[in-house]
Amino acid sequence: MNAMLKTTAFAKVEADPRWAAVVSKDATADGTFYYSVKTTGVYCRPSCGARLARPENIAFHASRADAEKAGYRPCKRCKPEQPSLAEQHAATITAICRWIEDADEAPSLGTLADQAGMSPYHFHRVFKAITGVTPKAYATAHRAQRVRDQLSRGTRVTDAIFDAGYNSNARFYEQSNALLGMTPSDWRRGGTNAEIRFAIGECSLGDILVASSAKGVCAILLGDDPDRLARDLQDQFPNAQLIGDDAQFAKLVARVVGFVEAPQQGLDLPLDVRGTAFQQRVWEALRKIPAGSTASYSEIAERIGAPKSVRAVAQACASNKIAVAIPCHRVVRNDGALSGYRWGVERKRALLEREAHA
Repeated sequence: MNAMLKTTAFAKVEADPRWAAVVSKDATADGTFYYSVKTTGVYCRPSCGARLARPENIAFHASRADAEKAGYRPCKRCKPEQPSLAEQHAATITAICRWIEDADEAPSLGTLADQAGMSPYHFHRVFKAITGVTPKAYATAHRAQRVRDQLSRGTRVTDAIFDAGYNSNARFYEQSNALLGMTPSDWRRGGTNAEIRFAIGECSLGDILVASSAKGVCAILLGDDPDRLARDLQDQFPNAQLIGDDAQFAKLVARVVGFVEAPQQGLDLPLDVRGTAFQQRVWEALRKIPAGSTASYSEIAERIGAPKSVRAVAQACASNKIAVAIPCHRVVRNDGALSGYRWGVERKRALLEREAHA
């Protein structure tokens, strides 16, 4: 290869964003592409630990089949024809999650690690990296969901608690308010005895409903039909005592509307946040995004220590029922484009534009 061709090939590879992944041996890029080395005749994963080849000897391939069709053989060091370590870990943790879900009682960390064939420390770290939560938090969240499902079907409270894997009523009741936001009996009866104050106002984005339990604001809903907003709240707690037309509570709605119109004034409200352990971590990360700034779904996944959970982060954003106070509108796609928003992309765009010019 003459000097000019070498220089051109060198520049072309260095300008390719995949080269940076090869240089840093980025394991998260494994499976997204492969690279071949002309001087050795092999193709590798981006994370291959072999000595880095010169850029002019590198070529990129979208798949193993493409690399092999070009005449290259698998590297014996990184074994690209076999599942990557990340893929093996993902399969193992998926199987462990199913095992936790099927267990009558939450298995201990040691038992789970033995099942995964790892040390407890290594298993704990791998599990959290893949799922975004600890094994204990995953088991707790799953058992809580089992209780909710059972209670929603009218199952007796004691039966629901034991069926979900709690070995005593007392143990569950210690956590019930955090998990359900009320007593199990009240949850089973659709919020009976729960007192939720709410009011509906108007803002430039349409109608807005603000609701609060004794713990704090539990819903901020946006829409174009006040009756529909009230029905949405009623659907969450069909038997709760909903109290509207409260002059004092209307002041809270005014504060929220004021923030929507002028975000520079800030909004600091006590919240009654109900969700899984993972959802709550995502929502807490959203509250740390300053007004006027945005973050991508992958950046939020990185911030909560779960870089592979981008899709789960997006689902947590979509599950948020407390608009603006938990600012899911500040989360955008990796390319900066606006993606889905529970209350409409146009509202999301309007909120971001106001915050950017505040």
